[in-house]
Amino acid sequence: MVEPMSAYSTLQALARSSLSSAQQLPAQIDAVPQWNGVGFSLLGFDFVVPMDELVEMLEVPAFTRLPSVRPWVRGVSNVRGRLLPLFDLAMFFSGSLAGNKKHQRLLVLDNHDVYAGLWVDRVFGMQYFSVDAEKLAFPDNVPERVMEFVDGCYEANGRRWMVFRPELLAKDDHFWNVAVA
Repeated sequence: MVEPMSAYSTLQALARSSLSSAQQLPAQIDAVPQWNGVGFSLLGFDFVVPMDELVEMLEVPAFTRLPSVRPWVRGVSNVRGRLLPLFDLAMFFSGSLAGNKKHQRLLVLDNHDVYAGLWVDRVFGMQYFSVDAEKLAFPDNVPERVMEFVDGCYEANGRRWMVFRPELLAKDDHFWNVAVA
């Protein structure tokens, strides 16, 4: 004669059965932490800006030129009711913007009392790099003045991306000395 099973022993048997047929969750071993930023080109080099140092990217808006300012100060623009100063980043580094004007963009900073648009040649969108990736040597012929605002270099998709730090630019006295004497 078969003994009746108690409710508890029935639940235990059901639990053992489901555990033996359950599939394991995928291992998290392959998950690699990533760092991301916005890629852009300037002076023939590729750069990436940390996401936490930008608030937005814009097409270059209509702007008003300003008298008696350095050449890299292109003017100001009204962006959603705020006056946004526009800075030609290539000209600041003694170069000039290249390529089609349709591709040129502004990288907008709004950090630590700094609200400014940095005019660059082209924006490539989000770029992802492994946090553990080895920082590489910088490309050849990078102007020394540019290197003051660069913090590392990564490789992705066959390109070298220098990490550009607008936070360092915002602290640079030469950048803010815009009045022509």
